[in-house]
Amino acid sequence: MEKVEKANAERYVQLENVDMTFTTKKGAFNALKKINLSIKEGEFISIIGHSGCGKSTVLNLIAGLLQPTEGLLFCAGREISGPGPERAVVFQNHSLLPWLTCFENVYLAVERVFGSRHGSETRESKAQLEARTHAAIELVGLSHSKDKRPNEISGGMKQRVGIARALAMEPKVLLLDEPFGALDALTRANLQDELMKIMAKSGCTAVMVTHDVDEAILLSDRVVMMTNGPSAGIGEILEVNLGRPRARLALAEDSDYNHLRSEVLRFLYERHAQKAA
Repeated sequence: MEKVEKANAERYVQLENVDMTFTTKKGAFNALKKINLSIKEGEFISIIGHSGCGKSTVLNLIAGLLQPTEGLLFCAGREISGPGPERAVVFQNHSLLPWLTCFENVYLAVERVFGSRHGSETRESKAQLEARTHAAIELVGLSHSKDKRPNEISGGMKQRVGIARALAMEPKVLLLDEPFGALDALTRANLQDELMKIMAKSGCTAVMVTHDVDEAILLSDRVVMMTNGPSAGIGEILEVNLGRPRARLALAEDSDYNHLRSEVLRFLYERHAQKAA
């Protein structure tokens, strides 16, 4: 039994021979070819590569927003056949409803998941739903701004509300599509540090798409490096064997960190050279 449970934890999210072909005006476009990836329970994975390599397509397949042309995807032993509350997405655009407060934006997601349960699952009371919402907002450090609307808070705070909304659903997998890509460098660094603390508390599995090499190494347990499209695949997977918690300033002088950084840069530069040739 222990061996089975360990094997399931090692393959918490599973992609098996996944192909993705889109129909375009110019004909069929094969975005992904034979993607095989196993993600452990509680692991933080970053997907990195040049534009057009299918990073967001992989994320959307795991989210269930796309169905593969070929292959299978699984989450916690169940086939992924569409979106589900066990997989929450944080987009680059925070996608908050402007007429609702921060609290109401998060509450909306909580109510959808826990306030309308069916079958054997018990529907939660309003007080329970509100408690969940408060806990999620507190987790991202925004209790003081819970009654403000999106136009009254900064871009970084909006993104934290988006993360709170996703975490409030108690997902098994958190999917992040360049969540800090539109932010200035200082805000981005602060939110990366906050995300590390949040993930340590929540313990959920995370898959993040990024173009930022330093971000990928700082946050991740493994970095999945994609080859160039079309027919993109997984080129290399880099193990990030750095202890946690991670301190940004200390890592800047760490030889292991700098070696990992150079490995990702080497891969990306080689792929860029191939693309330009």
